[in-house]
Amino acid sequence: MATPIAPFAQPTAWPTRPISLIVPWPIGGGTDLTFRILADEAGERLGQPVNIINRPGAAGTLVAPLLKMAAPDGYTIGQLPITVFRYALMYSVAWDPIADLTPILQISGTTFGLLVPSSSPWNTLEDMLRWARSHPNELLMGSTGIGTTAHLAMEEIMQDRRVSYTHIPYKGTTDQMLALVNGTLMAGVNSTGFAPWVDQGRLRLLAIFSAQRSAKWPDVPTLRELGFKQAIYTSPWGLAAPSGTDRNIIQTLHGVFRQATHSARHIAELARYDQEIAYLDTTAYRQAIALTVQHEKELLTRMNLLGDRQKPRT
Repeated sequence: MATPIAPFAQPTAWPTRPISLIVPWPIGGGTDLTFRILADEAGERLGQPVNIINRPGAAGTLVAPLLKMAAPDGYTIGQLPITVFRYALMYSVAWDPIADLTPILQISGTTFGLLVPSSSPWNTLEDMLRWARSHPNELLMGSTGIGTTAHLAMEEIMQDRRVSYTHIPYKGTTDQMLALVNGTLMAGVNSTGFAPWVDQGRLRLLAIFSAQRSAKWPDVPTLRELGFKQAIYTSPWGLAAPSGTDRNIIQTLHGVFRQATHSARHIAELARYDQEIAYLDTTAYRQAIALTVQHEKELLTRMNLLGDRQKPRT
């Protein structure tokens, strides 16, 4: 049994009731399952339950307006996927990810893979591209939503090879994986939440978007090996609270979740999805977010997806 962290000294001890942790992805996906372990570990240390609140849709960005509207009392926190920053660069949104959110810590990150059903005749990426060239727009490819990292990674491949296809967005990993398994989709890009489906032999992994081959799937080539020089995509994520949350509460949440992040149960759960801890403390996470925003702006400019409000005036 983990020893709860002593709350900071103040007139009213904190926390005195359960904490809500918003996970902007569907129930049953890799992110949801790892967060349930993380929340359980954090709750033991905090002395109060940490309840997962799933709010899927809009490419994982629904967490941002929910945190913006929440009271800055530490009782509502949320996962902060990279799409929260990307959407603010692509569209006119009702939140400012820098001004409205307070980083707590970075926890992990994920890479992505290109998948087909195990019954697919395509054994390599080139098999798929060859078919798609001779069947314009007939290739049905899925992602976890417009503007997600999976979608941009997919676009990178198709634009590079000048192949036209039909994009079908989904709310999360589970929906997309089921569509691949039942043949609704012909191919898809997703984070390593696809691991159980590949391990069970229901899906085939054609390539991954990491810098090196995965130790979990050492026979699967990287996109870089296949000639796509820019095709390295990762998606770091952490936790955030509403802007204005007391610094002492942020420090307590950081300490609790740092311990939970490094717990044996959480590490083992991440490993199921070929993920590792990528911990950053509050200060380092805030600095990493600034770099992420700059990198995203460069990426979206290259792909001609930067919103008009973000483009430099001439």
